[in-house]
Amino acid sequence: MTRPARALIDVAALRHNLSRVRALAPASRVFAIVKANGYGHGLARVGRSLQEADGFGVACLEEALALREASIPQRILLLGGVFDPSELPLVDQHRLDVVVHDESQVEFLERARLHRPISVWLKIDTGMHRLGVHPASVPRLWQRLVECANVARPIRVLSHLANADRPQEQQTCSQLSCLLACAGGLATEISVANSAAILTRPGSHRDWVRPGIMLYGISPFPDSQGTQYDLRPAMTLMTQLIAVRRVEEGETIGYGGTWRCPQAMPVGVAAIGYGDGYPRHAPSGTAVLVNGKRVPLIGRISMDLITLDLRTQPHARPGDPVVLWGRGLPIEELAQRAGTIAYELVCRVASRVKFTEEA
Repeated sequence: MTRPARALIDVAALRHNLSRVRALAPASRVFAIVKANGYGHGLARVGRSLQEADGFGVACLEEALALREASIPQRILLLGGVFDPSELPLVDQHRLDVVVHDESQVEFLERARLHRPISVWLKIDTGMHRLGVHPASVPRLWQRLVECANVARPIRVLSHLANADRPQEQQTCSQLSCLLACAGGLATEISVANSAAILTRPGSHRDWVRPGIMLYGISPFPDSQGTQYDLRPAMTLMTQLIAVRRVEEGETIGYGGTWRCPQAMPVGVAAIGYGDGYPRHAPSGTAVLVNGKRVPLIGRISMDLITLDLRTQPHARPGDPVVLWGRGLPIEELAQRAGTIAYELVCRVASRVKFTEEA
């Protein structure tokens, strides 16, 4: 028998979550963001599941080519643009869209020898101060793109919101105003809304929205869960009990002996650990499900194993199912307990975990 740690991907949940995007932004086209291996869910799997999207957003050329190899025909946007001019022939060959966020990338396009013009999105830094051209540079760089024979029409613009996950923050309003001021005279398509803005700022939706984390059933907001927005978790991380032991009162559990048994009690051992992507810093008391019922973690997380307090599940036996997050146990809850974000948890599921699909 193979090691029981597995990630169950609910394809119907992915499709449902895309339908929520459509319902919230009915006048916008949708770039489904699938970078980082589809947020850990499997790049090709997510691409095939979300064929109703108008396009896909990826971080780099390698991810785009993997989608093309999976016979994904939709528009694919390189969110970071090209990192070297040698990538442009492949962009041309595979009909990819590229973001231009720096003047050097304009120069790449001006010097390139391509078979056909490529689709370009000019990224404007409206206040996040990570990637994007300064608003004052937009007219000059826009004109260079217009005059470049390697750039297809129309040229489009986008930006990225720094604090949309905090709906009361005024920076989002400032960023939107800046973007609209820059794009106002260009008569072009605009994209700025991420998951948080799709859920809370209809005025930001514009021509294209770019949902990421919400597609996977996870809330983009602190202290909330995807189910509150009618999103369904797409990944359930599961394993099994592989041992149940009776440990005497006063004995300690695991590395460092950080948890002491308050009484004689059953302790379960499950085949999952930080080597599988479960967060090492999840503290004792963090909930998992055994046979669908909550029980607390006890002791330190090991590379391959966790230990569980089974006093409320005295009849649990080796082979019983254990759920770490997903169906019945929100990943956002675990992320908060472990001092991280759900994005990191799904992206860090290790390759040794077996992935299976559920239609």
